[in-house]
This record gives sequence, C-alpha cells and structure tokens, in this order.
Amino acid sequence: MSNSYCAAVRSGRLHAVHTRYHDLEYGFPILTDDGLFERLILEINQAGLSWETILKKREGFTKAYANFDLEQVAAFDDQDFARLMSDAGIIRNRLKIRAATENAKRILEIQREHGSFLVWLELYHPLELEDWTRLFKKTFVFTGGEIVREFLVSTGFLPGAHDDDCSTHYQILTLEPAWTREKTTCE
Repeated sequence: MSNSYCAAVRSGRLHAVHTRYHDLEYGFPILTDDGLFERLILEINQAGLSWETILKKREGFTKAYANFDLEQVAAFDDQDFARLMSDAGIIRNRLKIRAATENAKRILEIQREHGSFLVWLELYHPLELEDWTRLFKKTFVFTGGEIVREFLVSTGFLPGAHDDDCSTHYQILTLEPAWTREKTTCE
C-alpha cells in the first residue's frame, strides 16, 4: 500500500479536514496574491508541526491575519504582534508571526516591481527545487527547503501533489498548472 497523501486520505486514516484540502486545494493553481500569501503563511506555520494542526487552525489564521490581505498584514505593528502572540487560534511562534509581516512587505515589493506575486513566480518557472529554494531564501524569511517545496507543490508550480491514479490529479491537469507547461517567456 502506498504511503502517499492520496492513499492516506482515501483510506480514511486521516482526520476529515484533509479530505477537503486534498480534493479541492492541494496542487491546484492559486491565481491571487492573497491566496498565494495564505498558502505561504500556512506552510511556514506548519514547520515542525502536522499539516492537520494547521488545517484545524486555518479559520483562526484567516481571522488573525486579516483574511491574508497583504496590505493589512504588512502594516501590522507591535500591538498586532502582541495580539497574535496571545491568539490561541494560531501558532504562537514569534519567528513565524514576524515572518508573516515581513513576507507580506516583501510580496508588496514584488508587486511593485513585477505587477504581482503570481507574475514573479511565473517569471522564474521552471526552476529546479534547489534553485527555487535559493531564490526563496534570498527573497523571503523563514523559508527552508521543505517549506519552499510544499508551497510550490501545493500551488501547482512543482509536480507531486497527487498520485498519478488519483482522480484529483486528473482535475488538476485540466487546469494546466505551471509544472505541466514549458516556460514561454524569454530568459
């Protein structure tokens, strides 16, 4: 039996929060910067914890981080930091909280320079994982190799979200995620 996420969801071994995420979100292209920011923040917060913990706290994250509105999160101040550190609905880790605010600021810079975070990601597609990791470490904070890999797989920039025989895999293919396309822009 496979140890994949798809097999675990199909077997019923995982909490029900995984089914919706697996069937409707994991590996699907995200086309908005706020949506991409949300996924980056969730992946950063997952570091050292289970994805189930993050999915169960997702509503808390959404509320605490102003629906992942980049402008609002970038403007968070010390009072917001204190609020977040006392919010049991999220992961109360000072480095992860600071990373959310700092990465929102950096995405806003990317938007000013490239038009959007999505355009920036497309600009660098297709990189190898090691190159993506170097780029993210240079551009963002709290983005190690596993965080970068999961962010890119979960948003459709790298393959591997689903088993080839998973019905969700076929749905994703119809959306032509970045990993299925050759780079179309000039270097």
